[in-house]
Formats: sequence, structure tokens, C-alpha cells
Amino acid sequence: MRLTQFTDYALRLLLQLASDHPGGKTTVGEASRLLGIPLNHLTKIALRLAKAGMVTAIRGRNGGLVLSRPASQITIGQVLRITEPDFALVGCMAGQDCSLFLNCKMIPLLGDALAAFLRVADQATIEEMLQRPVRTQA
Repeated sequence: MRLTQFTDYALRLLLQLASDHPGGKTTVGEASRLLGIPLNHLTKIALRLAKAGMVTAIRGRNGGLVLSRPASQITIGQVLRITEPDFALVGCMAGQDCSLFLNCKMIPLLGDALAAFLRVADQATIEEMLQRPVRTQA
């Protein structure tokens, strides 16, 4: 399973906002420069997060983005559910025809695996992600 770039960028934006001092505002332009994410793409992400109630967009001269609630109350699972287009791990989970459908045990297995993945993601918050040490790939 691979998360979309949209989700990756949404998580980065939330982490950036959470790392700012409490109540601090960051404009989409500033976040775009800091995170290296194209402005147009980040604007769409900010709108989606605002619609979901995770960020508040303050308009005007001194405007910007702020977290709508404490980072300790935003779980990774919540972010995944609003940013991922679907969780169909194989075509038949998305309703595509499969000749093995009646005898296949793949859907229940992958459904259980997905449920476990989301349970773990629901236990992790944006605040906790800021406190975890960065691991490098081997």
C-alpha cells in the first residue's frame, strides 16, 4: 500500500503548522516555500483540510493557516480518511469483476489488514509525529 502524494503533502502541512508556536499563522505561500510543495497543490490541500475542520484559513492582510484544534487531537487516521481517494487494495475491493470472487479469501484478509492499519493510524497524532525521532532508510 502506498499513500498518495496528496496525503503526504497534507501531513507535511499539518506538521509544519503544529511545529509553529501555538496560534501562529503560516500562509500557504510560506508553507509552499518551506516544504517545497507547489503553491497550487498546497492550496487545494489547505482547502480540503479546512473543509474537514483541521485547519482554519484566516483571510486578510494578517491572515494565514492555523490548526483548528490542538495537534494532539488530530490523528493520522483522520487525515488519511479525508485525503486518500479510496482504500481498495486490489481491484475487486473497488468493485471490479473477478473470476475468483466466490472462492477468494483475499478480500477478508486485506480488509482485516486495512482495518489494523487504520487502527494504528488512529492512535497516532500529529503532535506525536513531531516528537518521534527521524529514522533514515537503510
